[in-house]
Order: sequence, then C-alpha cells, then structure tokens
Amino acid sequence: MNARRFAIGAVTLISTAVVVASCGGGSDPEPQPPFAVKIIAINDFHGNLQSPGTFGVSTAVPAADRPAVGGAEFLAAYVAKMKAANPNSVVVGAGDNIGASPLISALFFDEPAVEALNRIGMEFTSVGNHEFDKGSAELLRLQNGGCKVTNGTTDPASCRGATVGTPVPFEGAKFKWLSANVVKTSDGQPLLPAFGTKTFNGVPVAFIGMTLKATPTIVTPTGVAGLEFRDEATTVNALVPTLKAQGIQAIVVLVHEGGFQTGSLSDINGCEGNLAGSAIAEIVKKLDDAVDVVVSGHTHAAYNCKLPNAAGRLIPVTSTPAFGRTVTEIDVTINPETKDITAVTAANRLIARNDPATPATAAVASLVTAYNGLVSPIANQVIGSHTVTLSNSRTDKACNMPAGDLIADAMLDATKAATFGNATIAFMNGGGVRNPGYGFAQTVGEGDGNMTYGEAFTVQPFGNTLVTMTLTQQDLKDVLEEQFAGCKGQGATTTRVMLASAGLKYTWDGSQACNSRIRSVTLSSGGATETIVTNGVLANPTKTYRVTVNNFMATGGDGYSTFLKGTSQLGGAQDIDAFVAYMSNFKAPKAAYAPGARTEDAGSARINRTGGTNCPTGADTNP
Repeated sequence: MNARRFAIGAVTLISTAVVVASCGGGSDPEPQPPFAVKIIAINDFHGNLQSPGTFGVSTAVPAADRPAVGGAEFLAAYVAKMKAANPNSVVVGAGDNIGASPLISALFFDEPAVEALNRIGMEFTSVGNHEFDKGSAELLRLQNGGCKVTNGTTDPASCRGATVGTPVPFEGAKFKWLSANVVKTSDGQPLLPAFGTKTFNGVPVAFIGMTLKATPTIVTPTGVAGLEFRDEATTVNALVPTLKAQGIQAIVVLVHEGGFQTGSLSDINGCEGNLAGSAIAEIVKKLDDAVDVVVSGHTHAAYNCKLPNAAGRLIPVTSTPAFGRTVTEIDVTINPETKDITAVTAANRLIARNDPATPATAAVASLVTAYNGLVSPIANQVIGSHTVTLSNSRTDKACNMPAGDLIADAMLDATKAATFGNATIAFMNGGGVRNPGYGFAQTVGEGDGNMTYGEAFTVQPFGNTLVTMTLTQQDLKDVLEEQFAGCKGQGATTTRVMLASAGLKYTWDGSQACNSRIRSVTLSSGGATETIVTNGVLANPTKTYRVTVNNFMATGGDGYSTFLKGTSQLGGAQDIDAFVAYMSNFKAPKAAYAPGARTEDAGSARINRTGGTNCPTGADTNP
C-alpha cells in the first residue's frame, strides 16, 4: 500500500491507495493499439445468497414470463463467463453488499455474504450506508477477518467455516471496501482506502469508492459515530490531481447514491427522464471531466444512462436493481498512448437461473447450501398467518403500507402493558420495511397465508430494539411534519411517511407550507376517540402520550430529530421478537391476521390525504 496526500476542502488527508497487480504483459516499446477492459459491476447485494424471486427486463414483461433470477451461485457463474470473454477484467460494486440481509446471511453477521463475494471475485467496492449498520468497528472486522466476539467470547453464529467449508477464523473480505468521503473525526484520516487501482497492459485504472453524504440521516447514529461524511463530487474532484500525478488518466467512480427512471417501462437498460432531479444526476453534473464512468446504487433501481458532467460531456452512469438480480457489463476501450478511456458501452444483464449455457458455480452453490442447512430449522418455523398479501409498497396517494401497519401494531402490542412502556401509539419507518413484504401465496410447503420466521426476518432484518418514550401533542405534530422533505429543519431530501399503529389516524395536505401539512390527528384507544389536531391546530399542546419507535428512529434516524426530545425512555424487545410474539395471536387454530380488521381502525385507512394523486417518492410532497 502507498500513502498519498490529497486535499478535500481546506483539510489535508492521508489516503491509502489499494494497488492490484497488473493484468497482461509489461509495456511494449512499440506503439500499442487500443484495447478493451471489461468492468463487471453489481450494487446493493444485501447478502442475497439465494434467489430473490423472478424479474423481467422491464415492466412490460408479464409476471408469468419473468424468469427466476439471482442467487450467489448463478451470479458467480455469470461473472466467470464475462471474465472468460476478456482476461482484462475487474469486478466492482457500488455498496450495500451487506446489511438488511436475509436470515441466511444476517444470522451469521453477514460473513456468508463476504465469503460468497470473495468466491464470486469481487475486487473493489464502495461502502454503502448499510455497511455502517453495525458500526465502523464491525465493518473493519468484515474487511480484515476474525471472529465476532460477544461478551468476551466468540459468538456461536460467527466463524462457521468448519461446517460450511470456509477458513476458520473468518477469512475477511478479499476485496477492498473503499470510502473516499468517509473520514474519522478523531484524526481526519479516511476510514478505508479512498481508491484502488488495477493495471491492464501497463495502463492503470483507478476506482474511487464513496457512499452518499446523507448516510448519517439514514443509519442509526451509533453506527456512524466518530465519522464525517463529505460531499461526493467535491471528494472526487479533489482526488483527480493526485491520480493524475501518479500517471492515472482512466477513472471510474463507485458511488452508493442513485436515482430513478421517471417513466413506467423501467427497462433495465433504459434511462427514462435522465434521472432528472435525482441525487446521482446532481453529483455527476459536478464531476471533473477526468471521470470516465460512474457505477451507482442505493435506490435499487436499474438504469443505463449517459449524464452530463461539469464540462457538459455525457458519461455513462449505471445501476442494477439490487439483490444480485442483474449484473452490469461495462466494456471500455483504453488508448495505451494517452492511458485514458476513449469509449464505453454498458448493459445490464439478467442473472437468469434457467440458462443452460450458464450453470451454477459449484463451489458457491456448496457454500449457499451449507449455510441454508444451518439456518433452515429456524427460518422455516411458521409463526402465524394472514389472509392476503401484505405489500411493502405504498398502496395509495396517502402512502399507506399494509406490511408497515402490521409491524406498527406488533410494536404497540409489545409495549402497551404498563411494565413494558404503557404505550398508546407506535410508529414504523417505511424504509425499515424491506422487500418483498408478506406474500400470501407460498411455494416451499408451509401453506398459503402462513408466515415463516425467515419471511418475517427478510422484511424486518435490522435487529433494532423497541424504545418507548413520552412525547407531547406538540412533539407528535412536529414529528409528523418532519416526514416531508426539508420540513422542520431536518434536511432530508425525500418524503418519508411513517406507518402508525391501529387507533392513530392523520390527514396531510402536501399543498400546504412546511410545518402546516398535518391537518388532523385522532387517537382511538379503550373505546374512546380523542382529537389531537383539527385544521392544523393542536387541542392541547402540552398533553403527553407514550409512543414506541425502534432505536433507529429514537436516535434521530431518517431525520426524525423530534424523537430526540422524548423523555422517560424505556428500552424493549428486539423488533423481530416483538413481531413473532404478535403473530402468535394469528397462528392456527386462531384466525389469520386481516388488514383493517382492528376495531380502532373503524374500517378506514390510518393515513389520509387531501389532494394529490400518488405517494411521493422524492422531494415533491404534492404530486
């Protein structure tokens, strides 16, 4: 490793560059013709060792015609096939390789995800926000190897290599996580290398890795303690002179930030709307003209774009739809005389499991099978049942979400007793309700409508704990106003509507000014209904309530800073444990859970809205 100095803003940092041995031969004294390099990219893998289901190249493909995709063993096979097509190749990622993972990886501290990516051939990847879910110390352990120690002893869920056929102790990542814009506040040094380089036929290519600057607003504060997250474009541009001083002209940015296509087709190789107004488009338009390619992620949206940089030149910007469902194949042409990238073609490819020309990679399949054998007895336990699919999508213009309602109800049920919090209200953050929600149709034998522990964990994988606190009416209205982008001074750039437990109902109006969008709030409890807000006015601002949220929200996550005002806080169970206990109320022979059946709901939606046509996904609260 080589220590290099570079400046970001007015502060000089030490950046550690990771250098990978050259591919191809040494320099040739005769002029060389241009040659091709293949960049193979993924993003937002989230420990999905197994297939996440079916997927189509666009929404135009009927559901019945979408093939089963993904799975680490097939991702490995497609990567190997692409590498075989060009020995000048490199495998990279754009963050969120771990975190919010299915039980098969999460139960073992995401060591399975790292071991799988090692065998897939990952070389460089940016950090994502989920790399910080368990804090920087745990991220460094996953990078460097070693067993997870809990209370002074090795945790029994860690270092399972003797059973699954991997080294003991845990081998750590053979690839390099890169974090150019993540700086330790203690000494001003980068947490991880800012960039890595790989040389092809004597020409070095640099890969700069970063996560989104807003990571502290979407990660539990303890996960990012002691770290500063700097501006993405400023960080890249400050590195360009350093790279050029080392003779590097070919630059690829791996950034965990993204956007969405604005059309309805959402072809995996489309760019409908050119990601207009998205965070990634704003970053790209500030990038130095030296940057040749941007591999992005975070939004779990596929696109294949060419967007203008600071000089107005269109550069490729790619992203896959997460979970190993596709891989991006990027072919670049390099001029060995100028050492720069002169042409780029990119395509997102489905990781189809039914292609006879691309069979699964046996070594990775064996790893997945072994971990599945360890986790299956836990994952396949039926915990309850439900009458219909409970989606984690926003189902109406007011932003209701059936899966989120169920989780909020479970949170309240776990903390309503006086000894556990005496709560009358619970809120769940929508971003914490993961794909695919709770499906009704089942395919692995547990029976339609039955929910297994593994399915529940997949939807709620963070291991958060419940926190009950006292809030005033004023606090309640303030935190509801904080849901909307830029309101109450919380600085979030997207609208994030919370899900409430049964009994709490509110109406919002996106056409109103910030801090005036919550028009009415009522609370039904114990057979009585109380009015908290009418026409935007509080009935009794100082009256208090006991409110339950998860620890991510309680510590200001997602920009809900008002929860920091909560008093008389009381910790509770893990969210998944509370959920399992609640679902036992709906386990046969008891009646299955049915949405909207709670008497407190009185047969109507918990979130209502004046005006508007659809739930906002960005800054606009009144689309």
